[in-house]
Amino acid sequence: MIVAKPGLDGHDRGAKVIARALRDAGMEVIYTGLRQTPEMIVAAAEQEDAQVIGLSILSGAHSTIVPRLMALLKEKQMDDVMVVLGGIIPDADIPAMKALGVAEVFQPGSRMDAVAEFIRAHAR
Repeated sequence: MIVAKPGLDGHDRGAKVIARALRDAGMEVIYTGLRQTPEMIVAAAEQEDAQVIGLSILSGAHSTIVPRLMALLKEKQMDDVMVVLGGIIPDADIPAMKALGVAEVFQPGSRMDAVAEFIRAHAR
């Protein structure tokens, strides 16, 4: 699994917490760091043969970043890579994210074990 912090948001504590929790749950997790572009995230997922990409977005840029990332995955025929989204995502935006192909959106307060269970149940 790749955990990525896309865009200009400089706060990555949540991404690090989820990466650690998923590692503790037995998953192989690679955290790509801050200020990743969709191109960088897809390249990392391709290089690592990731089954899952987890995006942590607090900046409100999900409406720009997620469509680009999903288009890149499709272009590279990587549409079997599951994408999950976490962070500050307004309830009203969740249907649009899922329509783009995001498997699930985890908002603040989501239980770490619930995130791990979802990934285990739905990843290829």
